[in-house]
Parts: sequence; C-alpha cells; structure tokens
Amino acid sequence: MPGDPHHGSRGSDHQVGMDVARRVLLPVSPADDDATAIGLCWGQPKIPDPFVWPEADALASSERELDAPVVDVGAAMRGGGDGDGMRRAAEQVAAACATHGLFQVTGHGLDPALARAALDGAAAFFRLPLATKQRARRAPGNVTGYAAAHVDRFTANLPWKETLSFGHRDHRAAGVSVVVDYFTSVLGSDFKPLGAVYQDYCEAMKQASLAIMEVIGESLGVGRSCYRDFFADGCSIMRCNYYPPCPEPERALGTGPHCDPSALTLLLQDGAVDGLQVLVDGEWRLVRPRPGALVVNIGDTFTALSNGRYRSCLHRAVVHRERERRSLAFFLCPRDDRVVRPPPRLLAAARGHEERRRRYPDFTWADMARFTQRHYRADARTLDALARWLGAAAPTCAAATSGSQSQDKAQETV
Repeated sequence: MPGDPHHGSRGSDHQVGMDVARRVLLPVSPADDDATAIGLCWGQPKIPDPFVWPEADALASSERELDAPVVDVGAAMRGGGDGDGMRRAAEQVAAACATHGLFQVTGHGLDPALARAALDGAAAFFRLPLATKQRARRAPGNVTGYAAAHVDRFTANLPWKETLSFGHRDHRAAGVSVVVDYFTSVLGSDFKPLGAVYQDYCEAMKQASLAIMEVIGESLGVGRSCYRDFFADGCSIMRCNYYPPCPEPERALGTGPHCDPSALTLLLQDGAVDGLQVLVDGEWRLVRPRPGALVVNIGDTFTALSNGRYRSCLHRAVVHRERERRSLAFFLCPRDDRVVRPPPRLLAAARGHEERRRRYPDFTWADMARFTQRHYRADARTLDALARWLGAAAPTCAAATSGSQSQDKAQETV
C-alpha cells in the first residue's frame, strides 16, 4: 500500500486485518519504461531509493555458517528404503526441519551435465537484450514470466535481481512437453533447445523432490508413500535467478526475508558465489554452496501439511559489490485443487490434545497461489495471513512452529 513505506505494495484490495492489510497487493500493468529504467540500474554507482531496504531487514550477516546437514538421498533409497541409510536420512531431516527448515541433499540423481546446461542457459538468457527478455514479461497476478526487480508488483524494497519463472507438470505419459511449449510460445522457436534443457531439468527435480518426500514422510512417522503420493500429480514452478553486482550491497537485498509459500524448494547454486542466508537465533547465517549438492528448504504449504511440526525456512539472498550470482529454484507444489491438511495418521500419533489440535485451516494450492501473487507479499507470517484471508483464525507463526527465539525475531524483522 502507498501508506506502507516499509513494504511498498502497489495497493489494497482486501481488508483482512491490520497486520495483513499492510502487505496487501493490487497487481498493475508495469509500463514499458519501468523495466527499462530498472535495467539501466545495473552498473550504476548508486542504487535508486526503491532498492534500499530497512536496516532491520538488511541486518548485517553473521560470520557463522548455517549448521545444515547433508542428507544422502541415494543411500536412503537403496534396498527399498528400509535400511540404515533411510533411518539416518530421516533423523537428519527431522532435526533440521524442527529447527530452521533447511538441509542439503546429495545422491539426488541430477546429471551434472544437465545441471551445468541449466545454469549456463540461465546465464545466456539474462545476457539477452532487454527487449528480447520482455517477450516473456510476467503478466500482473501471474507467477510465470520474466520480471526485473518485481516492479510489476512492488514500488519499494525492490529485490536486486532478475527472474524467469515457468510452470511444470508431469505430462510425459501424454507426450506433452509443457516447458518446451512455454519457451517456444513466448520467446520463439529459436528457444526450443533451451526449453528442452529445462524440461529435462524440471523432470529430474520432480523425481528428486518425490524421493525427498519419502524421507520426510519417514521422518514424521506417516510412511514413505504418504507425501510422495500427495505430490505425485502436483504442479511445480521453476525459477531462474540472476543477481547482478551491486554498488551498495549493504543497503540492498537480492531477495528480502521471507518463507516460500510452496511445499518444498530445491535450489541449485552456481559455483562458489554465496548469497543464500537463513535466520537462526537472530543471526543471518550463510548457506555455503556445496559442489554437487541441492539446497532443500521447507515452505509454508508443508508446514501446514505437518501441522506446524516442520518449520518454514525464513531466508533471504544478499548481493555482492563485484560478483554476480545465479541460482535455479524448483518449487514443489500440490495439484491446484488438492486440499492441504495434515494426514490423519500424523494427528492420531500426536501426543496430547495440543499436538493433535489443527493449527491451520484447510486450503488448496490455488488459494495459496492466488493469495501470495495478488494480495500479500510473502514473509514469515504468510500462513497466519492466509488463514485470516480465508476467514479462519490461526495462531501466531511462532506458536505454530516451536515458538523459538529465531522465529520470534524473524517476525520482528519482516
């Protein structure tokens, strides 16, 4: 809303409580010169005011790295997933997801050559002339397309980045290549090879995601197939991120503090350039890129599916003065019309009335997507805000997870 200089949304459409209304969005069509002006910002000696973040959000990084386990999913799945590898992986995931919600994964099956092709493809796309990239410009209220600093959604606290997002659904049985079709339809037939790279990459990420869901199901005691089956026919969102060098990195952010609305995020970081940070005990701790590993973090949709037992990961991305950074994010989501609620087995196994009590109302992924794309800028309180928007009551995000100091401080800074 114009009256909210902290978050700088474009306008108000729904009055859903003061704490929610402060971050309500009204998408508008960006003018052509908006994106042009943003494109001219890269390489300038000073950053424009809309890119300057409040000191609370741009809090200095800690010198400490995040203590995130490295989970060998390949070892977990060997022998039908019933051996020591699965038990070890489930213990690691349970510990990470009950604290900060992030772990790294090896043995995921992603071909290194495909990973390199996908990262190089993103680099090539973002080097294209702005006019070419604008062919895929994201429409207001839509999650797919090209965006420069999200000027189509916000007027302040702009992220210092460019993104290209597109959807993926598993239609291989029907012989449909959704990603290839997207690239050729919006960018032209010359982009078919790049679309084919991302089609293969998305399919590899979907299979890795389902394997990880088996480990997560085991860690929560609901069985390996519970969450895998829930997401088997789901939809996903793929996002290529580019963070240019920034002349004033201490005043800017590549991505502000937030929890992902999706269920699970699989992130591939390019090379040794760091940028991803997670808030733990009031400190922004670095997630060091690990060769060959995927970074996995829990999102709000899975927090609801676990009835608050597993924490949405509050994270941000910082930028550098002289180094550019790229990453690929794959967001696993349920089918649009699938109802998100904890499995009965999870609630039945809970100890005591308080753990069995439903912490969040039922919603569909379509509800969450509509809310975060059109009405609310995702942060650490998105689930609570969604519950109010749906007309239901929910506890504070801190109470819905573990009530730890890190989550309390997380909400104070966003």
